[in-house]
Formats: sequence, C-alpha cells, structure tokens
Amino acid sequence: MSVSFQMKTAERTKRAVSLDLARGAMLLLIALAHVPLYLYALEPGIVHRVESQNFFDQIVNLFGMLVIDNRARPMFAVLFGYGLALAFDSRIAKGSREKDAIQMIRRRSWYLILFGAVLAVIIGGQDILMAYGVAGLLVNWLLPRENKILIRTFLFITLFYIIVNPILWGFLMESMGAYGFPPEVLATDTYLSTMMLSLISFPFIPILIHSMFPILPSVLLGMWMARYQLLIKPEQQLRTLCFITMIGLAVSILGALPLTFIGNIWNPSFFLFGFVYGYHILTGIAGGLAYAGFFGIIGTTLKKEGPFLRSFMALGKRSLTFYVWNETMLVLLLSPVALDLGGQISNGIAALIAVGIWSLSLLLATIFEKHHLNGPLETVMRRFVYKNH
Repeated sequence: MSVSFQMKTAERTKRAVSLDLARGAMLLLIALAHVPLYLYALEPGIVHRVESQNFFDQIVNLFGMLVIDNRARPMFAVLFGYGLALAFDSRIAKGSREKDAIQMIRRRSWYLILFGAVLAVIIGGQDILMAYGVAGLLVNWLLPRENKILIRTFLFITLFYIIVNPILWGFLMESMGAYGFPPEVLATDTYLSTMMLSLISFPFIPILIHSMFPILPSVLLGMWMARYQLLIKPEQQLRTLCFITMIGLAVSILGALPLTFIGNIWNPSFFLFGFVYGYHILTGIAGGLAYAGFFGIIGTTLKKEGPFLRSFMALGKRSLTFYVWNETMLVLLLSPVALDLGGQISNGIAALIAVGIWSLSLLLATIFEKHHLNGPLETVMRRFVYKNH
C-alpha cells in the first residue's frame, strides 16, 4: 500500500509558493556555479574556480565556495526528489495504479536524460539533467514504499559516500598534482570539435556525476520532505523547517570553510586537499536541504504576493525550460565557439553576466505567466510523458 501523503483535490490545483520560489532561486545559483567553467584564459584557482584578478573577484570566489559550489546541485536534487513524490501522488490521487504511476515517473526520467543529452551535445552546455534522469530511474521504486525503507536507503547510500567520496577525491587530486582543474574549454575549440567530443563523452557524464558528486542522498531527502508536505504546507511544519534550515546551514558553512583557507593560509598535500574537498561536497547535501527549507519558511511568512515574487514563482514553474535557456545563454556569451567572452573577463564580471542571464529569464517567465503560457520544454515533456495516457 502507498504511504505517500495525498493532497486534497482543491489543494492539488494550487501551486506551492515555497516550491516555486525555491526553483527560481535554484536557477540563479546554478548559473553562478557554472559560469566559471567557461573562463579559460586565467590560471586555475581552487577546483573549478579561476585565480582572482582583483578584490571583487576574491569576494565572488569566497561567496561561491561558501554558498554556491556543491550547494546549488544538492538543492536541485532535493527539489527534484520533491517533484518526483508530488508527481507520483498526483497520479495516484487521479485514480492511477501504483505500477502505472511509477511507469510515468520512469518515462519522465528517460525524457529528462534525452533533454540533457541534447543540451550537452547539440547546445554544448553544462548538463546535470541526465544525472537527475538516472536518479529518477534509480529511486522510483521507493515512492510507494514505507517511510522506514526510504530512510534506511538514504542512510546506507549516504554512509557509502561519506566513506568513499573523500578518498576518491584525495587520489584524484594527488594524481593531478594541483589544487585546481585545467580549463574545460580552449581558445582553439570549434563548434564541430566540441560537438564531436560531447557526442563521445555524454554517456559518461551522469556516471561521473553520480560517482564524484553524490546526488541520490539529496533526491531521497526531497522525497522525504514531500511525504510531510514541508514545502506544500510549510505553515504546519514551521518548527521542523526552522530546525532543518539552521542545522543544515551550520553544517554547510562549517564544511565549506576549510576550502577557503587553501592556497591562502593553508597548503596541504594534494591528497589531503582532495579529502577536504570531498567533505565540502558531502556537507553541501546539508546546504541544499537547508536552502529548500529556507524557502519553505519564506512561504509561511508571505502575506501577499507582489510583482517580484510572482515573477520568481513564474520562473520556478518553468524551471526546466529556463535551466536549458540559461545554459544556452552561457554558451552563447562565454564559449570560444560563440561570442568568446570567457577568454576576456574575470570571475567577478562572469558572475555579473550570470546574474544578468538569470534576470532575463525572470523577465521572460513573467511575460509567459502574463499570457498564460507554459514553458516550451514543460509542454514538450508533458506531451511525451502523457501522449498515450
């Protein structure tokens, strides 16, 4: 028997303010996380970040390591897991059998992988959709299971990553002999060479992400949150949300602090650096959960939805479309295969460009909402998933 918490019909038709706000903010964090990957003309800094050229760059890098890096991805994963549970509940509430509802989740996951492959190969963007599609295929069987099975699965997978992940990163950074990765793009890249390389490498992207950047624990946490409707009815769980947010932020910040010392006041061995970075990634799971909880708290305090909040929510409703749009704009503006700003600007200016791209998305989503238009990719996804149902 399903143990998913069902929503009443009237409540299902109402969008969750907290959920849409969180998705809108998530898109900004992801754009800020991905924009340094296109800066190929500067010396590598710490992991994927480039060396600072001025004080503003230092502030951007510090903020990124503390708040964004390995925290935006877990937030995406928490919201993805939450969305899986909501989609499953919705089908059950409409009379579908559990088997059919799970099949629907699997179809969505496969199409998410397809969208991610197109983004990586044709557009050339930084993709995480394939990894989430794979996550959907791996965890869908838990949707109708009892809560204790979900929790045990989470504990087992998380413990595995806690033991293995820092060691993997330690050996990786030791083999590289550096604190930072070389640029992912080069001035000599062409669209054809980039596409051919992506065509060969794209099947390995989700494998690499799941191996080195644990997503499944955050997805399972999102499913757990959905069972208690923490973002749908946050006012009923305010104490829980406050606890999650405070503890999660504390763990996240403490886990991120050591990375900010490296290269400045601390120069550990490359293996130890990789080990520290592994725990930076793991504590980001708490950060992603805390960010989702924070927007749950915001949802309880809002008395009135002003124009800016409505725009934020409009963006959150169309997060799939605007994730792909943002990645496309990053490629167009920064990549050497297009306008090539990535070879001319510093990290601070790149961050401002990412904020500008997100702001344009906010404007476009507002226009879509005003004219009662769904996001194009949301529409395509719905047609693919439900075409025979």
